[in-house]
Amino acid sequence: MIWNQAAECMSREEKRRLQSQRLKALVERVYANCEPYRKRMQEAGVTPDDIQSIDDIAKLPFTSKKDLRDYYPWGMLSAPLSDIVRIHASSGTTGKPIVAGYTANDLKIWEEVGARCLAAFGMDKNDVFHVSYGYGLFTGGLGAHGAGQNLGATVIPMSVGNTEKQLLMMHDLGATAIACTPSYALYLTEALEKSGIPREEFKLRVGVLGAEPWTEAMRKEIEQRLQIKAYDIYGLTEIIGPGVGHECEFQCGTHLHDDHFYPEIIDPETGEVLPEGSTGELVFTTLTKEGMPLIRFRTRDLTRLVYEKCQCGRTTVRMEKILGRSDDMLIIRGVNVFPSQVEAVLCEMEEVEPHFFITVDRVNNTDTFDIQVEVKEQFYTDDIKGMVKLQKKVVAKLQSVIGISPNIILSEPRSIERSQGKAKRVLDKRKFQ
Repeated sequence: MIWNQAAECMSREEKRRLQSQRLKALVERVYANCEPYRKRMQEAGVTPDDIQSIDDIAKLPFTSKKDLRDYYPWGMLSAPLSDIVRIHASSGTTGKPIVAGYTANDLKIWEEVGARCLAAFGMDKNDVFHVSYGYGLFTGGLGAHGAGQNLGATVIPMSVGNTEKQLLMMHDLGATAIACTPSYALYLTEALEKSGIPREEFKLRVGVLGAEPWTEAMRKEIEQRLQIKAYDIYGLTEIIGPGVGHECEFQCGTHLHDDHFYPEIIDPETGEVLPEGSTGELVFTTLTKEGMPLIRFRTRDLTRLVYEKCQCGRTTVRMEKILGRSDDMLIIRGVNVFPSQVEAVLCEMEEVEPHFFITVDRVNNTDTFDIQVEVKEQFYTDDIKGMVKLQKKVVAKLQSVIGISPNIILSEPRSIERSQGKAKRVLDKRKFQ
């Protein structure tokens, strides 16, 4: 179902006119109300009069997470604090958090784009929506909650934790859709399999999964074991939260709501805008946000944009599966390694679970690369020869994909800590030396 036909199926020409109008109004607003942006534009020799259409966006300076931390907490607001009705913040583990302020209208826009996402997943007011994202400063819980309410669904504000009760409520209340991270969906799957409750007693059919990178192999694993249709929902705290983009029933990319969030692809090294169809770093401008609008925010997500009309009828630009984050990429012995590559390989192997933990260190000026991998119960054995053979198989599979050989540590079933939020899969000790 298409929630907003006019917005989601707008012609490209009409879309660019709307984007141009909104960009011009945005630049005027931040120039008048946000000192950091005004200063940055003056340094670049740019005034609001220089921005007449969306084609002029490349004249504007970039925004980064560093800017948001430098002006923490309120320096990047473009609205008075009295107009800010809600605060969210990033879940970063180092330094100051990223604080985002929302006006009442910002929340309405968030609920609107969120409802577009859920409708694209085949949901409507008849669904019972179990939200297992964390509530609070994290955008996931309240973002999914608002989207579900706007859609008219019955929302269960479960939050994270207490997996036994999660299953009880999903079962007894007849949940038809669940919102959570992919790693928690897998965790719930294991808990359901152990519970002894027949899967057919659950009404669950849709998974609204996001907040962390996940692969097609992980999707297949979740869909097969949990017996649902798993959809990707995309969002960033800095931009608005979950609802920036979504898959449709054809799952051929993530539809971005480019009437509100204008995307660009740039060279992550030079900052130059790349031609259509190029792979590079994704940059967003929040065209309609009032509280803390951002101009050309560098996401560090590496991807490609597709502008052709989708089979579903939507004309919104589509984003291909994110390859990884430029700042999450590990350079090990000169080779670029993404955790998503490891996940994809493990998901394809019948002997191991898609649970892993990477540890990178530097010993005697040489990078060490260890991956702890969890063996499935039916393949875990005391037979040393058998385990060595499996270890070599995992090493060979990974080496063929990522180009270097890791040290594989095989672990017994359920030995790797499960995450009920965003999965923590990497420890790079080199950063602390």
